[in-house]
Amino acid sequence: MHLKNSIRIIVAFSIAAIIITSCQSSRKDKPEKNSETKAPDSITSCETGLPERFPVNSDSATEIPQGKTSHEGMVWIPGGEFVMGASDNEGRPDEYPAHKVKVKGFWMDETEVTNARFREFVEATGYVTTAEKAPEWEDIKKQLPPGTPKPPDSVFVASSLVFTPPDHPVSLNNAAQWWSWVKGADWRHPEGPESSIEGKDNYPVTHISWDDANAYAKWAGKRLPTEAEWELASRGGLKNSKYPWGNEAIEEGKPKANTWQGNFPNKNTDWDTFGLAAPVKSFPPNEYGLYDMAGNVWEWCADWYRNDYYEQLKEKTTENPKGPDDSYDPMEPTVPKKVIRGGSFLCNASYCKGYRVTSRMKSSPDTGMQHTGFRCVSDKTEKGM
Repeated sequence: MHLKNSIRIIVAFSIAAIIITSCQSSRKDKPEKNSETKAPDSITSCETGLPERFPVNSDSATEIPQGKTSHEGMVWIPGGEFVMGASDNEGRPDEYPAHKVKVKGFWMDETEVTNARFREFVEATGYVTTAEKAPEWEDIKKQLPPGTPKPPDSVFVASSLVFTPPDHPVSLNNAAQWWSWVKGADWRHPEGPESSIEGKDNYPVTHISWDDANAYAKWAGKRLPTEAEWELASRGGLKNSKYPWGNEAIEEGKPKANTWQGNFPNKNTDWDTFGLAAPVKSFPPNEYGLYDMAGNVWEWCADWYRNDYYEQLKEKTTENPKGPDDSYDPMEPTVPKKVIRGGSFLCNASYCKGYRVTSRMKSSPDTGMQHTGFRCVSDKTEKGM
């Protein structure tokens, strides 16, 4: 999406002040089906311009014991050299320049972490996710202008971002039109306190912050993938392909991923048979045997996000890059962010097209959303317990 540079203070739940920016569609005019349009220079993230959660201090990962690694449910991703980043005209500015990267082999979860697997983690450790914690004023005021008055106690409630589509077409310049902070929304209640994951053990867990994902990975004896590892794995050994399955447009042939069809954000035709998240393994895997590397839910990476990071890597081959040392997004310079990859059930060619293998997005590490999850990797070559 485009991002207007004005930063404004808004009220969470119509009361509390938080900093957000407005975002616009990644294409000024909706393209014809399967058309390819060069991305405007001002494009930024589909995850920018959302109402932000009050920050929650989290050192929970340090309290999680390091688990034993098992490669059950994982696939081996052979290492090698590849060209990372966009080489066509559809990339956002932070996807250029394309550059050479060499990555050693690693294991990767064949699916996104499921509700069932995350429940095992919670039951074993007693872990409480970010979305289940009420924010604290001492954390909030660090990111607000000096002298900002403390909001009323009624806004300090556990909550998470839920997709709340309008019932009519809207301009795509403000993501707050289809995202809302919902009290009681969390991984167990993905659509709000009255919803449930009963019968959805094999769905990807959502409303997971980066801190939550990192804590789970430690418990599982694994780690979050680097952005370079994620892109290498997503490509499935294919060269110069736009998508994990090749170059066929998303809506040509049979459904290939769980994305949005129709008019975003108010009408989804459900051509792929899913309106929201889908069970893992609902679509064919890529050539490495990885499922849902495009669509379904966004996936956290280990790396900090910087818009200029690829510039630092151009004209050389970088071995096993782990991302920049710090984060900087010029559109929201006060908010540190982590990289997310792969797109979600909300991605549409007219809006963000995040299911391309090179598409980079970002989000603050304390933010959980209804369309954000993760998967893990391991670089241990021996078979775990």
